[in-house]
Amino acid sequence: MNTRTPTREERKALTREERKALTREKLMSAALHLLDENSFAGLSLREVTREAGVSPAAFYRHFDDMEELGLVLVAESFRPLRQMIREVREDPSRIEHVVRGSVEVLVHQVHENRLSFRFITRERFSGVPAIRQAIARELQLIASELATDFARFPYLSEWTTEDLQMIAGLFVDTSVSTAEAIIEVPPSTPELERDVIRTAEQRLRLIALGVPAWRSVR
Repeated sequence: MNTRTPTREERKALTREERKALTREKLMSAALHLLDENSFAGLSLREVTREAGVSPAAFYRHFDDMEELGLVLVAESFRPLRQMIREVREDPSRIEHVVRGSVEVLVHQVHENRLSFRFITRERFSGVPAIRQAIARELQLIASELATDFARFPYLSEWTTEDLQMIAGLFVDTSVSTAEAIIEVPPSTPELERDVIRTAEQRLRLIALGVPAWRSVR
């Protein structure tokens, strides 16, 4: 294979792009770190740039304003939650598979992406309206994707779209509330986390047990 050697200008351009990407990542990481203790509405541009170690002018090369930064954080923070849903959707044959796998995967994802989950759960019902709306849209999209998968289950194939959205919403709401509870558990009290996990499993199992008996009221 004939591989062309990049020109000097191309190498310089690549380096600039890498630096630009690094600065953007620093700004988002700094914001998430600060949001561990603060709401987004109380966060200032200067705080974020100081935490990231960049100038305020550098901020505007990546984001128009703080609201845009917040919307990008919403999109990025939902990546682990989407991954979690994707992992527990692999076997569409039985809804019990979702119950067995979802809590274990959720706990792992929360531990690996604690700041992202804290941001989602904290800003879900308070703060900047545009961010609340973005979070609601992301959750609705995840519920819609899950509802599509549920429609492939043998005893859910005849359910209406509305009912499938309802059960998917219950699973998503339980996942988010469980993530919030796990985040609030002090690291020194693993027994409390076990209680949270047990409660989540019971809630999801209760939802699953009620599925075969559900009949929509027309």
